[in-house]
Amino acid sequence: MNLKTLHLTAVVSLIALILLCIVWELWLAPVQPGGSWLALKALPLLFLGNGILRGRRYTHQVASLVSLLYLMEGVLRALSDTGLSLRLARVETVLALALFVSVVCYARKTR
Repeated sequence: MNLKTLHLTAVVSLIALILLCIVWELWLAPVQPGGSWLALKALPLLFLGNGILRGRRYTHQVASLVSLLYLMEGVLRALSDTGLSLRLARVETVLALALFVSVVCYARKTR
């Protein structure tokens, strides 16, 4: 993959993961009816947004570590949840994996 494709994949998967975390915990399948404070789990991703958009290598390195937390949550919730929450957990797993692979490859190619 070329650098531009890796960067685009990182940006798209990051934005999609942010939106998924917020929508999931506030409207689609919150832990508690009416929304939950768990939507704040999107904050670490928001802090990475500027650096990822600008293509900063260090931010991509940090994002590789942070994305593993979302990958872990997605896998755990996919194993324990049911219904809509199960499907959302699968989507989170795919997005977190796409983010992880793209930021790691981007960081390697820009060294």
